[in-house]
Amino acid sequence: MSANITFTMIKPDAVQNKFTGKIIDKILEDGFEIKAMKYLHLSEQQAARFYEIHKERPFFNDLVKYMSGGPIVAAVLIKENAVESFRKLIGATDPQKAEPGTIRNLFAKSIEANAIHGSDSDTNALIESSFFFSKLEQF
Repeated sequence: MSANITFTMIKPDAVQNKFTGKIIDKILEDGFEIKAMKYLHLSEQQAARFYEIHKERPFFNDLVKYMSGGPIVAAVLIKENAVESFRKLIGATDPQKAEPGTIRNLFAKSIEANAIHGSDSDTNALIESSFFFSKLEQF
């Protein structure tokens, strides 16, 4: 199962700019199946817990403030080789360096406001999915 699951969040900048539907369309067009999805507004405490791995980084406080600054859409996605396939679909963190047609190339404003999160490993996909969704065994 783990090689077939990934986690994503459509970030506050993309939600605020009304890109949610277009981003979901790109995800579905690329062959992903949405197994769980929710729209929510993270508190600063929730954002800090989710990004705890970056706690010692200089950008941590700005990241927490940004991620708790507006609603997000969290989702569990299924597809063969999901993590690698999704990382390719979303493109480089810097939208200026992202391949044409990738989600970040199309919808991100900057490295900081980069529209979407994607898990970077099978292990993190499960950890991140479990942060938002309690019944992963059903996937």
